[in-house]
Amino acid sequence: MLHRLKLSIPLALFAAVAYFVLFTKSGQELRHGDVEQLADVLHSFGIFAVLAGMLAIFFQTWFPFIPFVLIAGANAYVFGLSGGFAINYGVSCAAAASAFFIARYVAHDFVESKLEKYETVRTFNRKLEQHGFMYTLLGRLIPVIPSSLINLAAGVSKMRFRSFFIATVIGKLPIVLLETFIGHDLIRFKEHKGRLMIVLLLFAALLLIGHWMKSRWEQARDNSNPK
Repeated sequence: MLHRLKLSIPLALFAAVAYFVLFTKSGQELRHGDVEQLADVLHSFGIFAVLAGMLAIFFQTWFPFIPFVLIAGANAYVFGLSGGFAINYGVSCAAAASAFFIARYVAHDFVESKLEKYETVRTFNRKLEQHGFMYTLLGRLIPVIPSSLINLAAGVSKMRFRSFFIATVIGKLPIVLLETFIGHDLIRFKEHKGRLMIVLLLFAALLLIGHWMKSRWEQARDNSNPK
């Protein structure tokens, strides 16, 4: 029963997102407004548009006030799907690495004191201490904890940077790719309505796989550590 409940969460999330994007007034405004406006802003920088797109992704990783999918979509609209994805993926991985290093070597005590206020982050941090690679990877694939908090929590933990970065590079690849497609297709909704639905289904499937991986790993861990 509990297993079915866990599986139903990603499906419910997909249904909610699909309904919001396709059938609500706010979703219509999102499709035709915010992403296109960001794309217009990038265009206005002329030859510096690539730099502006890179900086937008970098600061979004640190300060996620604007949803990643909006900036990712704007970059894909301006620079094409392949160029936009390259910017979104490369810069988001580099920004995650910078956050890790700053949390570890520049502002360790300050970051640790701030993160201690959140029970979810404290629990996640304890898991990072023991199984950093797996939980960083799952944290990228399953959007339970914001990416920025994962970067900082890993930085103040005892996790090795190599494990953190490999898990980040692997985990961010499918998520950034899907969000780049979603953001791009929100602008060209009429042209790519079918593809958008397929991408949303893939996003839901990725969540299901992530939850399955997590449950299998936790079951294996419990079996290897009987009470």
